[in-house]
Amino acid sequence: MMAFNHEVGEKLREIAALLKTQRANPFRYQAYFHAANTLDNLSEDLRELVQAKGMKGLTDLPAIGSGIAQCIYEYVATGRISRLESLQGESDPIGLFQSIPTVGRTLAQRIYDRLHIDTLESLENATRNGQLDKVEGLGVKRKEAIESWLLKHFSERRQTSIAASSLIPVGLLLKVDTEYRSKAAAGKLPQITPKRFNPDNKAWLPILHITCDHWHFSALFSNSERAHKLHHVFDWVIIFFSDDNHREGQHTVVTETHGSLLGKRVVRGREGECQEYYQSQS
Repeated sequence: MMAFNHEVGEKLREIAALLKTQRANPFRYQAYFHAANTLDNLSEDLRELVQAKGMKGLTDLPAIGSGIAQCIYEYVATGRISRLESLQGESDPIGLFQSIPTVGRTLAQRIYDRLHIDTLESLENATRNGQLDKVEGLGVKRKEAIESWLLKHFSERRQTSIAASSLIPVGLLLKVDTEYRSKAAAGKLPQITPKRFNPDNKAWLPILHITCDHWHFSALFSNSERAHKLHHVFDWVIIFFSDDNHREGQHTVVTETHGSLLGKRVVRGREGECQEYYQSQS
């Protein structure tokens, strides 16, 4: 058994155990268990496989779809799995951005504060849209280094996430958001104990796992530094999704604070579709 492969497999088993404990669809957590077994039996080091064949090398393996492959790829590239951290209520975008070479804590904090993003995929998308220019003190060489690293490691993942995200109607995302907040308010959901921003070590963060229209969703309030700072923890809802082919991604649903959608729940980045959705409901 290759030591590194087993290490990654154990991370996948942690995800599976959390999904099972949090009452997720058995199909979901069993998929992670099966993928972990595949890694244990793999004779080639995952790092060498990813270096040689990228995402395709992972998805060609038995029991590993594109979503789980993204988790593995992320761990190979950064030593972290955002999906695992989110299920633990431990999302730390500052630490995540620091996994990029040349990015220290101060710059990671500025990126997070200025662009309001919390994943490597969203940062990669921001670089494509020229938003890194908004980050104060970011020189040309460092900017190019960040863009090059993101392009190398996340361009394949980005294509998969965008393709999956576009398939989910905003109406369905808003339905999941409504069910989550309703059940959370009624105390009908299991609660997890995040380590960050939880000095009393209490189980307070409700989590919902639900399957709708062949999509598997996990929803929980944002436990990010920015959500706490702006007192929006119980307004911002992070929704993770996957399908039976293990394509994965996430959306954030918030209450709009200005414009024609003032006071309504909207999916960040898809406000135009939300506008059309609400017009169709009136």
